[in-house]
Amino acid sequence: MMTEQSPAEAGDDAFEWAIVEIMGHRKLYGRVREEEKFGAKMLRIDVPKPTVPRTLFDAAEGKPEEPSLTWVTQWYGGPSIFSLTLTDESTVLRANQPYAPAQRYIAPPDRYDDGEEEEPVF
Repeated sequence: MMTEQSPAEAGDDAFEWAIVEIMGHRKLYGRVREEEKFGAKMLRIDVPKPTVPRTLFDAAEGKPEEPSLTWVTQWYGGPSIFSLTLTDESTVLRANQPYAPAQRYIAPPDRYDDGEEEEPVF
């Protein structure tokens, strides 16, 4: 397996959107095409890596960041490919979304609380 990071390359019609299983253990979602590397045919998969923008609360300058998209390119030989399932772009982008950080939760005040503290009973 070879890996590299590159900016998005738009407008190449030779790519297809797919779900690729490698050796039945790794599942990758991205755009794929066949390329010749080192005198052999290999599968090239470009996996999108969207970033979660910081919120207005986290931004230093008082304005939120724009989301960005980078691509990680990997090549695999034919014998290592377990399955290839064609899909669409929205499925690939949704599958590669990073987990959103947990949001703070502030519980509403207790409606039965009258403001007086009680002594704990032991």
